[in-house]
Amino acid sequence: MSLWLLNHFSTITLAVVAVGGTVLLAVAGSVLLRRRYPSLAQGEHNDMVGVTLGMFGAIYGIILAFVIVTLWTQLEDTQTIVASEATNAALITRDAGAFPEAVRARLDAAVSGYVHAVVEDQWPRMRAGNPSYGATEAHLQDAFRVLQTYEPQGQAQQVFYEQAVGHLNDIASQRRARITMARRELPPLLQALAFGGALVLIPLTFLYGLRKLRVQVLFVASVAGLVGFSLLLVFVLDRPFSGDLSVSPAPYREGALARYWTP
Repeated sequence: MSLWLLNHFSTITLAVVAVGGTVLLAVAGSVLLRRRYPSLAQGEHNDMVGVTLGMFGAIYGIILAFVIVTLWTQLEDTQTIVASEATNAALITRDAGAFPEAVRARLDAAVSGYVHAVVEDQWPRMRAGNPSYGATEAHLQDAFRVLQTYEPQGQAQQVFYEQAVGHLNDIASQRRARITMARRELPPLLQALAFGGALVLIPLTFLYGLRKLRVQVLFVASVAGLVGFSLLLVFVLDRPFSGDLSVSPAPYREGALARYWTP
């Protein structure tokens, strides 16, 4: 469900629904409770409620901060993995310039097929939360086969050959890391703490009595808006390959790899 929402609605739309909906529900709940129990407006229990609200708010704030920082770090790590994989693919094409024409052509074809498979086949699968090694396996094996059957001649070819092998091994490792990131999601316990905590914190604000309704509504709406926006961040950052804030496949189309995309 979360992947469908991320892939079919913009972040702005999700923000309006999530933050706006949280604020509206909180304000409606506060007003209804105030009408049901008018004595709350007198603030008779504000001391106890204030201590409880402050304690829960501090604990919940720490949890949300931890979750958001963890997810943001995960997103940055994923971007680094993607950029490194694309860079290694580009370096292989440069190293291949030292090889004979026939070997260079075969290696170029394998790398070209690999980057096209990543962008056109594997990326949509990762975006849908269903990554697959098979989308790029044949092209990666072709590249390995070219290097395994080639015997470099001379010192210069030997140096570039060793570098190409190293870059290809790095691509295999980074592909695994990228697919692992595509399958990763926030553990259920942290999801329960992040979203369940809002169900505890926001209703607590209803019990904090203020004489003027406008002030009460502003107080409740402010807390609900902050919580709603924080939960929106958790929601959109949880899947690094889905939604508007997702990692882009642009590195596979740039630099030395751009020639594989020219008509």
